Amino acid sequence: MSQTSRSGPARLAIFKTGDSFSDVVQHHGDFEDLFIARLQGFRQQGGIIEVIDVRHASLPAVSDQDGVIVTGSHAMVSDQAPWSEALKPWLRRAWQANLPLFGVCYGHQLMADAFGGVAGYHPSGRECGTRLLTLTDEGRKDPLFASLPERFNAQLTHAQSALTRPPQSMILAANDHDPYQALRHGPRQYSVQFHPEFTPAVTAAYLAHQREVLADQGEDPDALHQGLRDTPEASSLLDAFTLKMVISD
Repeated sequence: MSQTSRSGPARLAIFKTGDSFSDVVQHHGDFEDLFIARLQGFRQQGGIIEVIDVRHASLPAVSDQDGVIVTGSHAMVSDQAPWSEALKPWLRRAWQANLPLFGVCYGHQLMADAFGGVAGYHPSGRECGTRLLTLTDEGRKDPLFASLPERFNAQLTHAQSALTRPPQSMILAANDHDPYQALRHGPRQYSVQFHPEFTPAVTAAYLAHQREVLADQGEDPDALHQGLRDTPEASSLLDAFTLKMVISD
């Protein structure tokens, strides 16, 4: 288990930082539901999952959990909402305590910002669809990412990115749009720009919402829709994280 001395089942908190579109929630579930559906291995091992909406609820003590996943959001890190800014020192305390962390999209950008990098709007605009990522040398040696092929597909939708990485963070995966698609911030602290919890159907729903924006920046939304693929390698990271970093030392 993690650094805590509590006995009993491993406890994982999902820090909910936003809500998906209403049609996505209706047909596929909200962000937290998509994560829970992917964490079959953790649940089969008796792990307990708690969803904490950090926009409204008090943050728990770092020692209350054995691991934390920070979800995506339609909010923007650069807006510096009070709840978001309050989460940064909590993440720094968790990092110092070596609590396993896994940030996704907004969570990735927030962790990068909290740990000494900078998050903001990407100069090339929005990235959406199933995109091909490439492991770095560090990624090929990483305990979580080494089991992935050197090039793998992932679901993406984001307008902001980690524009600069924290000085201590290692780059694990990249593509032409974003050199920091996956970062390791410490022994058990990870974040990814892509959405390992998304299915192609969820990404298709996001493409439908973002057709006009994508067309305005010179992309073909129909071609992006036709290019949607399953992304089992990217999705496998969630169970790998909880089984290797949260349940096991």
